Amino acid sequence: MERRAGRGLPPAGADPRRLRHRGQRDGDGLRQPGEDSGTGVAFTRDPATGAPGVYGDYLADAQGEDVVAGIRNTVPLTDLATLDARSFAGLREVMRLLEEHYRDLCDIEFTIERGRLWILQNRVGKRTPGAAFVIAAQLVDEGVIDLDEALRRVTGDQLAHLMFPAFGDAGGAVELTRGMNASPGAAVGRAVFSSAAAVEWAGRGEDVVLVRRETTPDDLAGMIAARGVLTSRGGRTSHAAVVARGMGRTCVCGAEELDVDLEARQVTAPGGVVVREGDVLSVDGTTGRVWLGAVPVETSAVVRYFEGELAPEDGDDVVQAVHRLIGHADARARLGVEANADTPADAARARRFGARGIGLCRTEHMFLGERRPLVEQLVLAEDDAGREAALAALAPLQRQDFTELFAAMDGLPVTIRLLDPPLHEFLPDLTELSVEVAVAEEQHHHDARGLRLLAAVRRMHEQNPMLGLRGVRLGLVVPGLYRMQVRAVAEAAAERIAAGGDPRPQVMVPLVATVTELELVRAEAERVVAEVAAERGVELRVPIGTMIEVPRAALTAGEIAGAAEFFSFGTNDLTQLTWGFSRDDVEAAFFPAYLQRGVFAVSPFESLDRTGVGALVELAAARGRAARPGLRTGVCGEHGGDPESIHFFARAGLDDVSCSPFRVPVARLEAGRAAVLAAG
Repeated sequence: MERRAGRGLPPAGADPRRLRHRGQRDGDGLRQPGEDSGTGVAFTRDPATGAPGVYGDYLADAQGEDVVAGIRNTVPLTDLATLDARSFAGLREVMRLLEEHYRDLCDIEFTIERGRLWILQNRVGKRTPGAAFVIAAQLVDEGVIDLDEALRRVTGDQLAHLMFPAFGDAGGAVELTRGMNASPGAAVGRAVFSSAAAVEWAGRGEDVVLVRRETTPDDLAGMIAARGVLTSRGGRTSHAAVVARGMGRTCVCGAEELDVDLEARQVTAPGGVVVREGDVLSVDGTTGRVWLGAVPVETSAVVRYFEGELAPEDGDDVVQAVHRLIGHADARARLGVEANADTPADAARARRFGARGIGLCRTEHMFLGERRPLVEQLVLAEDDAGREAALAALAPLQRQDFTELFAAMDGLPVTIRLLDPPLHEFLPDLTELSVEVAVAEEQHHHDARGLRLLAAVRRMHEQNPMLGLRGVRLGLVVPGLYRMQVRAVAEAAAERIAAGGDPRPQVMVPLVATVTELELVRAEAERVVAEVAAERGVELRVPIGTMIEVPRAALTAGEIAGAAEFFSFGTNDLTQLTWGFSRDDVEAAFFPAYLQRGVFAVSPFESLDRTGVGALVELAAARGRAARPGLRTGVCGEHGGDPESIHFFARAGLDDVSCSPFRVPVARLEAGRAAVLAAG
């Protein structure tokens, strides 16, 4: 968007390059530049902060684009008021006219020839994320644009940038490597090499960075305790990346140059630099850079605002602008925003960040840590009595989990996904357990429990667990498992009602491929809820729905809707099953080549594949609503926090998206922007 304007405009079609060379050939009647000539760049507002005023650079005794070329040192544009007051006054008037015309920050290149001002070009100026919010709010206050237009001029990516802590000057810290920027932010802490060490060190007040080759569900406690996570394997959709983003933890994955030695509790970087447990690391999840040593961290005032620690009126211009624009986004949005949360702390944060409920509570995360032996008991049970005993031990723990979640989200919906992953994920690794048992036998130690556990692990081992005994299949094959979970949900809701609360539980059945699976689980769930309601003397309303994450479920959504009160699209698995990808394997294996060769422009796990997976979402939503008018439809995959995907879901007519608590403000902003952009 370039235009010429101002005093002494050159003729139409004049070449700015000729203006640059004015005065180089006296034979053309052109004059040499002198002290009353020069060139510069002017911004109508500060592109760094958004503050109104005169900003830019000026270079005397020069012409054309010399100032942009950077070949000589410039002076602040305000110095032009002293050097050439007449030209400066003319420039100020041109700046006013151009900003008034374009209704935005203008970036103007100009030249002065012997006291005569020429405007070479004008464009809408680039700006920092903070300046984007500030300028949009200022223009609303000045009556130049309305709040809808202000929303069009800011983005979720800009808001995300404002929310993450950032590193200052690295100083004497040594850069070790660069990996994948899996979860933005800045983390400084002592290196630890196990989840247990992370919990222990954090418990005594140390900031830690958890360093692993890759993380597993067993590392969850350590990831919660750590300030940041660093892995040498995996990509942006690996376990470490997904969980870290969900918690708002800084994470760098796939730092392949690092040789992580877990036994020696050290990591070797390029050049032979060795980082031992206790050494300080600085991890930049925004750029993927990792340093040895502490780099200063600058906290985000915007996050403090969302956390409720900083009132908008006490914040700076950026905080006040964010407060104003996200409020308007909420007022305009048709698409609701919920959060993926599994703990009361995550739920409370999601609520502070503006979530309208929990769209996905992953109950598998409640079976880790100290509860893992109870799952082992369930797997090792040889009869119904043993299985019932293991489930009975888990039931009160589950009930307490749900009671705390319902309290944190009182008055808002909480969607609880019944157990999804295969049970062997809660058991020891096959190779490690085999070695452990073999060593015991070599030392003539009879490990009866180890032998039983090894037999169970071998029995349950699957070549492709993603396509094996998981999701609804578990609920149908393992007697009592889903019944225990549904009873815990119902009892927790009854307890909250008795305490004067307003619990709004919803039960979601994962990996359904045929309506018969859902009908069987639903029938049992409804019986359990009715039993609890009768026992406690309360009225319980527990909607039962399903995740649509198998292509067959999307194609038969009309049938499935007959047994489902809501759909939630699990776009992570739906993407894997539609593309035939194993997310944990393909990203590091060939995604770089696919991106480089243009097979896709962006990973389909980061932004929704609209023509493939998106078509299934639209088809399933349409068929589901045709069969059950008023059917609520939402999304609970990682795509629920991706700006581009949010706009697609809004156009597809879905009711809500669910994302990690930290992404909730971004999703709120983009939901509002989607409504404004759709209105034209």
